[in-house]
Amino acid sequence: MAIDVRPATVFEDVATLVGPRRPDANVCWCLSYRIGAKENQELRGTMRGDRVRELVGTDPPPGVLAYDGDEVVGWAAVHPRADTSFARNRRIPHLDDLDVWSVWCFRVRPGHRKRGIVHHLLAGAVAFARERGAPAVEGYPVDNRGEKVDLTMAYVGTRAVFEQAGFVKAADTTSVLAGFPRVLMRLDLR
Repeated sequence: MAIDVRPATVFEDVATLVGPRRPDANVCWCLSYRIGAKENQELRGTMRGDRVRELVGTDPPPGVLAYDGDEVVGWAAVHPRADTSFARNRRIPHLDDLDVWSVWCFRVRPGHRKRGIVHHLLAGAVAFARERGAPAVEGYPVDNRGEKVDLTMAYVGTRAVFEQAGFVKAADTTSVLAGFPRVLMRLDLR
């Protein structure tokens, strides 16, 4: 399996990974942390997909996509923290004033899970941020201590995945997801 990770510049591929089956459904579209709470609540139905289409057309795009050949198989959201709700999040601490990037959401298509695609996505997200001058990348995964994480809550990743990519635990948070504490993991790129 040769997985290629690329910037998320093709809306249809992003929609395949994070969009709903019905275009008018009110699902996340991976917008919850990317835009402000007010805008996130106001966007309904097809407006959510329209907003993602706008973000895909910006520089930098809102994340990276993993491809197995021509088939899109994974998504990771990665962007400068200052442009996300993590810039204002009270449960996720700020370590310093470094212009870090955040990676906060992973999605792997059914039928492609348990093949290490999340590891490719995280490596691709780091490379994407590095190429754009990020001094460091942060993630906020669950510290599940090897216990199973509910699939609907596994989108933030696990501490072990980040550690395997060279990230180190930089701080505890007061955020809890699916009963597991989230930790702030950081990879210094300087």
